[in-house]
Amino acid sequence: MTAPESTARETTEAELDRVLCAARACRVCAAELPLGPRPVLRARATARLLIVSQAPGTRVHETGMPFDDPSGVRLRAWLGIDRETFYDQDRIAFVPMGLCYPGRNPRGGDNPPRAECAPLWHPPLLAALPAVQLTLLVGRYAQRRYLDARRGNLTETVRAWADCGPTVLPLPHPSWRNTGWLKRHPWFEAELVPELRARVRALLCE
Repeated sequence: MTAPESTARETTEAELDRVLCAARACRVCAAELPLGPRPVLRARATARLLIVSQAPGTRVHETGMPFDDPSGVRLRAWLGIDRETFYDQDRIAFVPMGLCYPGRNPRGGDNPPRAECAPLWHPPLLAALPAVQLTLLVGRYAQRRYLDARRGNLTETVRAWADCGPTVLPLPHPSWRNTGWLKRHPWFEAELVPELRARVRALLCE
């Protein structure tokens, strides 16, 4: 690495560290969060894979680790990687649509990610991740923000994954609540999961 390249990398890393510190100290929604603010995100400037999901659940709020729950087990199986690789910040970044646990809704599920969060934090965070080559949009909230809204519902969006190009893949959320969806749509594991694993393997093994 030449001196200018080294300086540029150090500058990018310093900017990312600055934004991460600011995001982790965010209290914009504090009054609306039932468990209080605890932003959960992980990133380093060298990360090649970016996972944009929904918002932390209660267990993730407790541990501070993204997908540190059964949905993470399923997501890692889809990706074809182990836990150690999954949490390697040098290679994989996690930036959810909502950084903090948003609470429960009356039907028993989690509330949507806070609407204030992504517009405030995603632009500076993503700008400080120049090495990202593949972004996984996990769930409809991420897909609504980063894909053309005219694609329709989650099923239609994920079914049209091949239209998203080489740098983006839409995925359903790996929650147990989507087990029925996976059974009704076997094409996901038959067609998209092998493509997902191939892209992730090529990206992380380069």
